[in-house]
Amino acid sequence: MYVRAVPTIDLNRNTEWFTYPGVWTTYIIILFTYWLIVLSLFGCSSGMAWTVVNLSHFCVTYQFFHWKKGTPFGEDQGIYSRLTWWEQIDNGKQLTRNRKFLTVVPVVLYLITSHATDYEDPMLFFNTLAVFVLVVAKFPHMHKVRILGINSDH
Repeated sequence: MYVRAVPTIDLNRNTEWFTYPGVWTTYIIILFTYWLIVLSLFGCSSGMAWTVVNLSHFCVTYQFFHWKKGTPFGEDQGIYSRLTWWEQIDNGKQLTRNRKFLTVVPVVLYLITSHATDYEDPMLFFNTLAVFVLVVAKFPHMHKVRILGINSDH
């Protein structure tokens, strides 16, 4: 009666951790905890704390998901050396549950941040720019695309 979802088998040690149960929940808890830490340590407004979280999330995920290539493991013998983590996840298959989750997170984070800052400039501009870059980088048509040859392997 129900459709049974079978997780993809990922032999890449660099990305297989993302198939473990509880990773999505942990990801959300880390973002919320980081917001609480920023809010507590800096004594700023809720909106400013969300902006810090959103822009930090952008910097970290863009660097590690969409810029850095290869794996830290030698046994793959370089087969992933020209691929970013995003291109490696789920063996390159597009529109999987993991990819959809990782696309929705920055959008929801953007909506929360924009609402918390009352859609005021300049925070709205920076938050919009960050979500735009992250979401475009995740489009299936951007798979293995290097815009203007930036971060290419020539």
